[in-house]
Amino acid sequence: MEKEEKKFVNKAEEDEMEIYGYELCRWKLVLVTVGVICSGGFLLLLLYWMPEWRVKATCRRTTLKDCEVVLLRTTDEFKIWFCAKVRVMPSLGANPLQNPDPIVHKVSNGHAVHFCESAAEENKNDLKKYLPIRYFTHHSVKYFWNDSVQSFDIVRGLDESTFCSSIHNEHSRGLTKGMHEYRKAFYGVNEIAVKVPYIFKLLIKEVLNPFYIFQLFSVILWITDEYHYYALAIVIMSVISIVSSLYTIRKQYVMLHDMVAAHSIVRVSVCRGNQEIEEILSTDLVPGDIMLIPSNGTIMPCDAVLLSGTCIVNESMLTGFSTAKGQLVRSILYPKPTDFKLYRDAYLFLLSLVVVAGIGFLYTIVNSILKKVPAHTIIIESLDIITITVPPALPAAMTAGIVYAQRRLKKIGIFCISPQRINICGQLNLVCFDKTGTLTEDGLDLWGIQRVENARFLLPEERACSESLLKSEFVACMATCHSLTKIEGVLSGDPLDLKMFEAIGWILEEATEEETALHNRIMPTVVRPSKQLFPESKQATDQEMELFELSTGYEIGIVRQFPFSSVLQRMCVIAKTLGEKRMDAYMKGAPEVIASLCKPETVPVDFESVLEEYTKQGFRVIALAHRKLESKLTWHKVQTINRDAIETNMDFMGLIIMQNKLKKETPAVLEDLHKANIRTVMVTGDNMLTAISVARDCGMILPQDKVIIAEALPPKDGQAARINWHYADTLSRCTSSSPAINSEDIPVKLVHESLEDLQMTKYHFAMNGKSFAVILEHFQDLVPKLVLRGTVFARMAPDQKTQLVEALQNVDYYVGMCGDGANDCGALKRAHGGISLSELEASVASPFTSRTPNISCVPKLIREGRAALITSFCVFKFMALYSIIQYISVTLLYSILSNLGDFQFLFIDLAIILVVVFTMSLNPAWKELVARRPPSGLISGPLLCSVLSQIIICLAFQIFGFFWVKQQPWYEPWTPDSDACNTLDATNSSSAHDGNETEDEHNIKNYENTTLFFISSFQYLIVAIVFSKGKPFRQPCYKNFLFVTSVIVLYVFIFFIMLHPVESIDAFLELVCVPYDWRLKILLIVVINAAVSVLTETVLLDMILWKVVFNRDKQGEYRLTIPQPPQEAVDRCGVCFLSSLFGCRKKAPKAKYMHLAQELMVDPEWPPKPRTTTEAKVPSQENGSYQIITLT
Repeated sequence: MEKEEKKFVNKAEEDEMEIYGYELCRWKLVLVTVGVICSGGFLLLLLYWMPEWRVKATCRRTTLKDCEVVLLRTTDEFKIWFCAKVRVMPSLGANPLQNPDPIVHKVSNGHAVHFCESAAEENKNDLKKYLPIRYFTHHSVKYFWNDSVQSFDIVRGLDESTFCSSIHNEHSRGLTKGMHEYRKAFYGVNEIAVKVPYIFKLLIKEVLNPFYIFQLFSVILWITDEYHYYALAIVIMSVISIVSSLYTIRKQYVMLHDMVAAHSIVRVSVCRGNQEIEEILSTDLVPGDIMLIPSNGTIMPCDAVLLSGTCIVNESMLTGFSTAKGQLVRSILYPKPTDFKLYRDAYLFLLSLVVVAGIGFLYTIVNSILKKVPAHTIIIESLDIITITVPPALPAAMTAGIVYAQRRLKKIGIFCISPQRINICGQLNLVCFDKTGTLTEDGLDLWGIQRVENARFLLPEERACSESLLKSEFVACMATCHSLTKIEGVLSGDPLDLKMFEAIGWILEEATEEETALHNRIMPTVVRPSKQLFPESKQATDQEMELFELSTGYEIGIVRQFPFSSVLQRMCVIAKTLGEKRMDAYMKGAPEVIASLCKPETVPVDFESVLEEYTKQGFRVIALAHRKLESKLTWHKVQTINRDAIETNMDFMGLIIMQNKLKKETPAVLEDLHKANIRTVMVTGDNMLTAISVARDCGMILPQDKVIIAEALPPKDGQAARINWHYADTLSRCTSSSPAINSEDIPVKLVHESLEDLQMTKYHFAMNGKSFAVILEHFQDLVPKLVLRGTVFARMAPDQKTQLVEALQNVDYYVGMCGDGANDCGALKRAHGGISLSELEASVASPFTSRTPNISCVPKLIREGRAALITSFCVFKFMALYSIIQYISVTLLYSILSNLGDFQFLFIDLAIILVVVFTMSLNPAWKELVARRPPSGLISGPLLCSVLSQIIICLAFQIFGFFWVKQQPWYEPWTPDSDACNTLDATNSSSAHDGNETEDEHNIKNYENTTLFFISSFQYLIVAIVFSKGKPFRQPCYKNFLFVTSVIVLYVFIFFIMLHPVESIDAFLELVCVPYDWRLKILLIVVINAAVSVLTETVLLDMILWKVVFNRDKQGEYRLTIPQPPQEAVDRCGVCFLSSLFGCRKKAPKAKYMHLAQELMVDPEWPPKPRTTTEAKVPSQENGSYQIITLT
């Protein structure tokens, strides 16, 4: 096959994949079939788990043009393989957006058309009109062959590369039925079909998990070795685990299905090409269909463009899989693997256990051969050592802590759809917050108005509904310049418009359909003052009566509306007052924009300073403007006039000041996060100065901190892109009459001679969305430096919020995101821990949803995440020690051709291990956040030392007990006639053996077995206590009632059967009688073992080694080493050797952001100085990507 260029699907997108073509190979299929039969089906399982091997083992490589199977590999860090079968669909054409030609016979993809479904000749002739369109389906999305790029691609709709003029000229007439069916063949059904799988299908998929296959292998092995009871217990546990898992998975499918189905299918009216109106289901809609929106409104079942008329859209619903929301649902159905160091290290740790098992495997074989053990026994025992070393219950034990954490989160109103993310939340060291609705209250309240007369600002006024302002142009603008409408009698629209309209107390009336039909033209929406604005009419004066009559005679009709545009940052209406000859134009929007469209002589000279004062105090400011239109402008001319002709030469009327209050919980929560060294960042769509003000108010930026505004400008007129650096004012907390502070007068010295001064200085970067976009495109090298200290990101679009999260993750931050709206969905999904404060669409994307509508959920989630993470470490370490302790016991017993008994295994695994594992995970989170994070992985110095030290301790004491028992004077190889107890004490016959006992075929009963059983049983409990860490991430273990009770009961029981043997229990556990003095010696061994284990863990590791590591790697903040007090210097000298051992000395921090921070601390050119400009690299330059120029 000729070398084919590497092809991609979804190029440069989040789910980009490499694609390779294959065709079936018969001789490979035969070989694989033989291999499956010879391996007893294991090869088939292996190929089921490995799609790449499956395709390469049964197919041969070919071009995508001729392939029958495609092999896909993600281009992200996971490099996951998928495979899909290529199918053929008959179609009249290859492009759904172009009219098909049913007459001309075509050949597509280099293939002739071959159809043989019909025997009738006319059907054959009809089929010749069709083209074979090749496609495959992956994760609910169809990829069709594209001849132009010689690869597969998704079908694009009208939302890409389609001009507005084309929408109106070419796509505004509707589709014929034939064209509709043609497009539907490509686009499919307009819905997200979340099918709830059958239980049997889920069962098969779950049972074929490698974990359960290993369980099955272990059970078969144990049954062969006659460990029937233990095997039965494991089977019961596995069944319970499978049933529980199936219930959880199916419940999640049902929940997602119900959530999507909640947006019920509706019937819609569409226009066909022949002007015919057809009613169809919303699932049958395709791109290009023209919908008619009924006057009483409807649920919008798709993304659409408004061609004519006006409408108000509250929220679009979940539609097809190819939409943004469909992608969110797909991300839930087909989640990416969780990239977390703990899980990567877990696999390495398991691999090391497999290596240990391999050593035991070889040792068992060699030892058994030397002792001439039968071959079948050698096979069974050597394989059994593997099942002992790699505990089958490890995955269930690891998830216990997460399940408990999930339940605790649910109790405090935080719901989780991705439980694995709980552990990752324990590592969060930066949290991004949306502003409106998250840090601040949802709604805006009218703080006041400030009108302009004769180009001068009047004093601020609290109320806009006073009688003196009733007929003012200012109030008329507030009454008309909005997009409000009545839906089922209730005034609806933008919340900001609603607040403004309610503040003046006017009434809005819309024309009915009958009125519009009667006058044969569109009747305007009318607004008028309400009667409540006037005094009671009973004792009214003549003047008051005149004003009262005015309420019925004074009304304004909205003739035409130019809707709000986020690009233009304004909206405009044309209105006519009843009885007036000329019409009026009213405009509102961003103050800077409105002022630029007004006559300069009408704008106050102190406009900018007044506006700045309001925005710095966190107010949302809207400017109003008015213009009297020419009398020649008639009704009909107004309906066709260009917007630009209206929005010019306006008279500036003043400002509306809206207040967005902080939620009462916000400052305290942010303070807790700062104390815990967790960075906080604001990412909002609001104004820059408003965002900075809110950041200062809530404590995100402290009063003494400096704020550097990065204003980036794109290339223009031959000039390179540049960044202008401005230093924002420190907000004065005095009265409004205080003079404004000049930003250039602020003493700024960010490069200091002493490290102490450097420690005290903090600065923050702030920028808007436009600047962020320019920096991402032209200043890539600056991005890490800016996000390192970036605190306020204003006017950010939804995709820019996602890009910011990615930029922070690129410098190794663990990023949390907290938001409440649809524009936060992408960032919530991308972040390591996304927390939605809304139970609407944002919750679909977010792993966590809080029913408490404030940010107090963030520290709670992080605390639970830290507790769950430490629990995972504890459980993993305990399970590893459990395996190794049992491995040591069995290996020592194998040396004398013995083993643990069936019920001994059962007692250890069920009565000790399971009880301990599922109770030691119950420790709740610590009550507050501390200023350090738990380690993120198992492969770290302290954790490895902890595990290895305990392994060595347990190994030493087991070996000591194993050989010491042989040195006892009463010791002899045990036989059914042995009676060591009565050898020393003839009167003690309580445990004498019968003599008629059946022969012990497996040599379970012996003194070594009994000794190791007692020692190892205590060792399990010792390491459980040692590893059950409490403060500072979890509550201490003594507060875990179930764990403490379980351990005490087990200790008492084992002490009891060891010191006061009960014949029935000894017989059940296959223990032999040993002298009482040896039992006391075992007790001594256990006590010394416990003391050594506890001292090693608490003194050597917790007090010395952990301190070294955490001093080296302060999480969430970077610090330089400064002179320390004498006692700290002594501590540092005391751990100098360990510091060198673990590479802590003179070693750069692992996290990129910490390494970068250390570099910038000694960089005299950073941060940029005031009034400087950073230019992008000029193309002719070879070195450097930007240069700094000081402007004069």
